[in-house]
Amino acid sequence: QVQLVESGGGSVQAGGSLRLSCAASGVTYNVRYMAWFRHPPGKAREGVATIGICRGTTLYATSVQGRFTISQDNAKNTVYLQMNSLKPEDTAMYYCAAGGRIYSLNPADFDYWGQGTQVTVSS
Repeated sequence: QVQLVESGGGSVQAGGSLRLSCAASGVTYNVRYMAWFRHPPGKAREGVATIGICRGTTLYATSVQGRFTISQDNAKNTVYLQMNSLKPEDTAMYYCAAGGRIYSLNPADFDYWGQGTQVTVSS
């Protein structure tokens, strides 16, 4: 089993920044990819960013490219999401995910999920 715990959410004004953290624990040997997803109110869950643990290769949703950065600290089994130039439409519950199959932004490709951290951006 893999456990994921997110932190760093909060409320900010448009144009502000936040950094989310996701700490992984348990049996993480087979984890190859980690990602951030979000669930805006009244909309479907969507992929935000993915990182390959071994190579550090990243993939971003078009809506956040140039504003968000995903990174990792392998020694700490932790991934981060630096969010800059936040917009009201970024408001959502943000979830960390981990998996071992493929590199993607598809939630079906991930096996483990955190409980989420709320991000609220006001105008």
